[in-house]
Amino acid sequence: MTLTFVTGGARSGKSGLALRMAAAAGTPVAMIATAEARDPEMADRIAAHRRERPASWRTLEEPLDLAGAIRGLAGDEFAIVDCLSLWVSNLLENAAPAAIEKLATEAAALAAAHGGGCVAVSNEVGMGIVPANALARSYRDALGRVNAIWADAADEALFAVSGRVLRLERT
Repeated sequence: MTLTFVTGGARSGKSGLALRMAAAAGTPVAMIATAEARDPEMADRIAAHRRERPASWRTLEEPLDLAGAIRGLAGDEFAIVDCLSLWVSNLLENAAPAAIEKLATEAAALAAAHGGGCVAVSNEVGMGIVPANALARSYRDALGRVNAIWADAADEALFAVSGRVLRLERT
């Protein structure tokens, strides 16, 4: 199997595409969810995402140790990592960007080597204005580097826009 990296803006169809890819795999599926229900809105979003998935899919809630979650996959499970954007946000609370890049490199290599296949979802946040505060700029830069690491490790990289998908070519 392969690693597919899917990026795009908010509500662009990334997660829906990942769900369809997992369903089409015809194998057991493991959802590696990085979100934490830190407020009522996020709790509602997490609940909605759970309702979208078949009950037979295994869910691993892992906001920080993404490599550990990937290591814990069964060999035949198709994995969905949703999403790298929240994972980077979670890590930025206690880790420097260089450490996050190292963790991303490790996790992406594990996902690429996973025999059951994997699709990783992440937001693209670097196409807008330069954020006004240092934390937002640090997040944008760290996520941009993490996205590039995962796209480089992937067999296929896709960009979702308005429910449509563009294939990204290597340069």
